[in-house]
Amino acid sequence: MTQFPVGGASGVSRRPIQIGDRAARVLATELARHGGPKTGLLVGAPAGSATLAAAIDALLPEDRLTVVATAASGATGAGGGRFGAAAALREHVERQGRWVTDRTRVVESLADAEPADVVILAEPLAGSADDARAVLADLTKLVNAGGVLTVVVPATRLPNGAADEVERQAALYGVGSDLVLRNVPPVRVHRLRHTPAHHAAASNLLPALRPSSVPLTRGMHIDSNGVAAAGIALGLAALAKAARPKSKLWLVPALAAAPVAAFFRDPQRDVPEDSSAVVAASDGKVLGVERLHDKRFGDMEFLRIAVFLSVLDVHVNRAPVAGKVVDYFVEDGGYAAAMKPEAEHNVAAYTLLETAHGPVAVVQRTGLIARRIVQRAPVGSLLAKGERFGLIRFGSRTDVYLPADKATPAVAPGDRVVGGATVIATWL
Repeated sequence: MTQFPVGGASGVSRRPIQIGDRAARVLATELARHGGPKTGLLVGAPAGSATLAAAIDALLPEDRLTVVATAASGATGAGGGRFGAAAALREHVERQGRWVTDRTRVVESLADAEPADVVILAEPLAGSADDARAVLADLTKLVNAGGVLTVVVPATRLPNGAADEVERQAALYGVGSDLVLRNVPPVRVHRLRHTPAHHAAASNLLPALRPSSVPLTRGMHIDSNGVAAAGIALGLAALAKAARPKSKLWLVPALAAAPVAAFFRDPQRDVPEDSSAVVAASDGKVLGVERLHDKRFGDMEFLRIAVFLSVLDVHVNRAPVAGKVVDYFVEDGGYAAAMKPEAEHNVAAYTLLETAHGPVAVVQRTGLIARRIVQRAPVGSLLAKGERFGLIRFGSRTDVYLPADKATPAVAPGDRVVGGATVIATWL
């Protein structure tokens, strides 16, 4: 079985990559969002590390965590190598108290570990593609069916065989990827699922952490798209000021930065716990509630609830129900005003979910001004109810399709809804 020496054949980097609190929380996302009971396996996190702390914080009473001590953990101690690292880890775990000790086991090597629902490699992968492939193959054997393997790689654009191999596997098996800029240096975290998960597992999940959102207050974030847009506006202001110092033209992009960033606001929402509730996929005003057939989804009849988003509404889109993403496609079309009937034929992105109540579709439609749809949920990923999965820029429309014989509407045309919070329908 492959071991994990620093800079050895496994390809774990010698470079001083520190996994800070932000990156550690992202690495532990799958543990933290799983309602339990669950098992976790953490590889390569030294005693006192942020990743070990994040994994322990994610534990619930019925959970179990195994920590693998490797030579890469950085502690050698009297026993030397991984045995000294294991001793240091056991001592650290014991200092956390009886509650943690009862749920956390430290072992010397992967050979002593049992398969788990969530496996985390806390050490950034580097080196050659073959090295990374060998490490991933050994870790994949320890992931339970439908479980997730989480790995981290440097975010640099420089040639990196290991990162390229992880990107290749992410294209095939990825169920989520996050860029963590607030780390030294920045890293990218990939979540891989090599065996399919059942859609029912989504109902036991909490919405995933979005590390690229910038927190302003406890309850309000700005999506990364807003940070980039505001940065571009301020950059244009700086260029205009430098080019024409006496002109007031620079004030136009400078003053536009704040409202542009505000358009991408991403507030925290309290998602209803009622399992029969279907929540709004976006903020806005209900345009229509109707029963119809749509050939894109087969012969069954659907209940469609359409919501119009003005430029003043929050444009982050959320999953209306818990489910598994089984398909995603984009259809070409026009850019009619989203509140008009012609918007039916606008450019639209279709996300199809498999749920306990049958197929559910969320359609992100462009509008007159909206020309960019962002969808962040790969096929195969599990979405919790109310979880963010994308956004549409500058005025748009979202449609939620529910099996007509399984749901009854809870809203009417003209009603205002809040994404992730307002109940728009209930399961029968």
